[in-house]
Amino acid sequence: MAGVFNPNMAATDAPPVMEARRWIADKSFPADRPLINVSQAAPVAPPPAGLRQALAETILTNDAAHLYGPVLGLPDLRAQVATQWRAAYGGQISPAQVAITGGCNMAFAAAMATLTAQGDEVLLPTPWYFNHKMWADMNGVSAVALPCGDDMLPDLDAARARITARTRAIVLVTPNNPTGAEYPAGLIAAFYDLARTNGIALVLDETYRDFHSASGAPHGLFTRPDWDDTLIQLYSFSKAYRLTGHRVGALVAARARLAQVEKYLDTVAICAGQSGQHAALWGMRNLGPWLAGERDEILSRRAAIAQGMARLKPLGWDLLGAGAYFAYVRHPFAIDAADLAPALVDMAGVLLLPGTMFRPKGDPAGRQELRIAFANIDQAGITTLIERLENLPGQLAPRAGHR
Repeated sequence: MAGVFNPNMAATDAPPVMEARRWIADKSFPADRPLINVSQAAPVAPPPAGLRQALAETILTNDAAHLYGPVLGLPDLRAQVATQWRAAYGGQISPAQVAITGGCNMAFAAAMATLTAQGDEVLLPTPWYFNHKMWADMNGVSAVALPCGDDMLPDLDAARARITARTRAIVLVTPNNPTGAEYPAGLIAAFYDLARTNGIALVLDETYRDFHSASGAPHGLFTRPDWDDTLIQLYSFSKAYRLTGHRVGALVAARARLAQVEKYLDTVAICAGQSGQHAALWGMRNLGPWLAGERDEILSRRAAIAQGMARLKPLGWDLLGAGAYFAYVRHPFAIDAADLAPALVDMAGVLLLPGTMFRPKGDPAGRQELRIAFANIDQAGITTLIERLENLPGQLAPRAGHR
């Protein structure tokens, strides 16, 4: 029995971040040249002191936090999400249209479990978020690659041409992981209309919405009176309040869909962790000004990355996209990114991910691309990162057309 596996699961790629961690597992780095780890998009600091104190008090004094809670989440947290979403987006959103999940990846899995069966198709813009592709593979769902242009925005006409009788959803991530691209409101609306016309879902992952460079609502979909016929929105508290270890996400959709989501969540996790939900609720109620400061800091790091990449451009580097936690770049070397990324650990003391992890196998574009999770390092760290890339060893041959 030890060798019997679900063939879909066996054919699914291993988790890329875990693979990257193995590149540094047996290595040490000198104190004067420490590793710069820009491989994973996760806050590296704990939550602010006030939230940690509230979390401690919850654990010490709230007996219910140690028990199973409602499958779809704490009523107060669902209500808080609905209230803040109405203020942020406009339109009508009720607590009954909000579910709380064990992180945003679980929100995605739950949504897709209600939409798709084996043999169905979903459209994923490429470069794609690898966990979305992994979920499709392990469930026998075809991930149909939807190309993006040079601006890293998905092509609407290409999406229209790829919709078939088996298509169940279009998945968009904005601000995007891995490219950082922020999708314009008009483009999001056009994809909503395309999905609605074809009777499929638009799954909109807004994990990084708190770090969008534009003020105001990033789209107007919730103002449509029947938005929940088409739209499924995903969100994560992890990035906003540094709660990655507590696994709290949200799914906003029609009540009828959440009735199906409840079946999935009850089977997989029963409920999201109670203490994490209380922490997210406290954060939403108390950390608005603090979160605004976090956004300002991320935007300053984005500016620093853009300035640094401008320094690298004469060397053949190109900045393809930047926003929220990510910069997506094209390197100037003949070496495949899948080989360059692990080599950079020794060459430069830098851990990042190759574009091959975000594209279909054989897609030549991925061989020249790298993802940098720049939100993990401060502006001084970004300066050091750029210097290390600027001074890579001379044995790296340039790709054709570069010197």
